[in-house]
Amino acid sequence: MLPTGSAAGDGSTLCTGPHTEEVTFKGWPTEALDFYERLEADNSKTFWQAHKEQYDEAVRAPMEQLLADLEPEFGPGKIFRPNRDVRFSADKSPYKTHIGAHLEGGGYIQLSADGLACGNGMYVLAPDQLERYRVAVAEDVAGAELERVIARVEKDGPQVFGRDSLKSAPRGYPKDHPRIELLRHKGLVAWQEWEPAKWLGTRTAYTRITAFLHASQPLRDWLDGHVGPSELPTR
Repeated sequence: MLPTGSAAGDGSTLCTGPHTEEVTFKGWPTEALDFYERLEADNSKTFWQAHKEQYDEAVRAPMEQLLADLEPEFGPGKIFRPNRDVRFSADKSPYKTHIGAHLEGGGYIQLSADGLACGNGMYVLAPDQLERYRVAVAEDVAGAELERVIARVEKDGPQVFGRDSLKSAPRGYPKDHPRIELLRHKGLVAWQEWEPAKWLGTRTAYTRITAFLHASQPLRDWLDGHVGPSELPTR
């Protein structure tokens, strides 16, 4: 899962912590990855109930510590609930095979059996956001600025991806526009992944997460400045 164009998604719980410079987060223990490896093999309510204590202690508690440590700089974080919405899915597996959290100040953090992943940006642009995004991308000054921002972000490690991109030019824009690839996107995010390694169980995890958030912040700043939150009424 990646960050959305809104501040947070439904089904998340607020996690706040003391404003302190001391970092209490020490990474995730190996039991966290073990939990998700086993959940992938047996994604059932029976397994979840039998191993909920492992989830609470090895997976969720470290994430709560991390969000508390990040709060002074990035705002409070919200952990998304572990249950999947299976109403319109052919896959009826009841639980997500990752834990994800969104930061109020921008940013997304995810842990799974595949390792650690971080994102920042706007994953889903509402219609009014998409209109403002395209106007800014097409404009000479703002569009060129976005190109420089993307180059800067990618130089520092994260990769910038477009989401749900059109196959052709959006209506009203020429096919030969110099930034046609950016104009086709319906979302734009910086993303970085790390495979499982021993450092995930140390404070190095905190260092890498904050390094990503700092490196990707210029993209978020551009989106906040030129796109902003949706002004459409919430359903």
